[in-house]
Amino acid sequence: MRRARTPALVLAAGLLLAGCGSSARAGDPTWLPKPSFSGEGPMGTAPVQLPPQGPADGPSGGSAHPRPGTAGSADPAVVATNLIAPVGIALLPDGTALVGERTTGRIVRVQPQPGHPVQPVRTISGVDPAGDGGLLDLALSPHYDQDGLIFAYLTTRTDNRVVTFTLHGPVTPVLTGIPKGATDNTGSLLFGSDGNLYVGTGDAGHPALAADPRSLAGKVLRVTDIGRPAAGNPSPSSPVFTSGHHVVDGLCLAATSDTVIEVEAAGAGGSGNVNVLQAGDSYGWPAGGASAQGPIATMPAGQGAPGGCAVLNNTLYLTSRNARLLLATALTGAGSALSAASFGSLLVGKYGRLRTVVAAPDGALWLTTANRDGSGTPVPTDDRVIRIFPAGAASANFPG
Repeated sequence: MRRARTPALVLAAGLLLAGCGSSARAGDPTWLPKPSFSGEGPMGTAPVQLPPQGPADGPSGGSAHPRPGTAGSADPAVVATNLIAPVGIALLPDGTALVGERTTGRIVRVQPQPGHPVQPVRTISGVDPAGDGGLLDLALSPHYDQDGLIFAYLTTRTDNRVVTFTLHGPVTPVLTGIPKGATDNTGSLLFGSDGNLYVGTGDAGHPALAADPRSLAGKVLRVTDIGRPAAGNPSPSSPVFTSGHHVVDGLCLAATSDTVIEVEAAGAGGSGNVNVLQAGDSYGWPAGGASAQGPIATMPAGQGAPGGCAVLNNTLYLTSRNARLLLATALTGAGSALSAASFGSLLVGKYGRLRTVVAAPDGALWLTTANRDGSGTPVPTDDRVIRIFPAGAASANFPG
């Protein structure tokens, strides 16, 4: 039986973000938000320097910046091409999207129609792409129209961390000391309807950390926009919201409630799980147990390794990197009673391995491909950003 959901929380005041120290040992909760401001604006001007960038572990390299392009074909869904490991997508109020490249730290602006040039807007220096790390996700401040702040989850030489910046200002740490490992340096960001920032972390290749309440690895964290533990967390002094996660591949918000949905690969070779997050719950990695919460849905056999999730019109969409398709399932209920129907499929084999998926206010889904990650079969225009309207595709691809 799931616990009742924590009431919605009051949005934390303060829009500018403060730094903190890096980790000393995997598993130690060394995050330390500070009230002083070290970023741009009237309260300070000194930028924060991240550690030097190391070589990439992917086939495209960490320092090469090939010229990004627009669709090189007649496919109207392809809005950007020739990107390097695109992962994070943040949709801007003007209908364009910021897309981050995992291995280079570069952020580009993509137009919603094909045929427009892709515009590089800035590069976050010091990202370390080893162990699936790098620039892993982007999220806009809930007050972006006022403060222009963008949040990012990234890997450095010393840790995984959350930082914030504007398109032209310095980078300011928000939450540091998230353990880094040789593998499973995944990270996801989501601003909830409570105004707090949900941060999904991987177990950094050390499964025991996911069950260790002192560690920030293998968790979903909930913090304010200045990195402090959110009011109503299970422990008032800790950012930990849920535990027992292997790799948090995606976080998304149910359309009709404040329910946070999390998707993750359920261990080596396992299927992808869809979890409804409840404060204080454990989701069973690595050892399971009677108190562990089970998923509300499991991706079909052979279609695991989710890349991300999005909710649009009460439909949950999941990318499947292994199966090279987009899965969809209808959601009913709310909170702890949320349930999912059977999965249907879109884009089967059309664009190869799919990674990120986000829902736009106009009813579109934006996706990135992951065909040049060493496991795909790239075409000359990879990697790409795709924009589709699933309502039009559903009648041709969904059963029933």
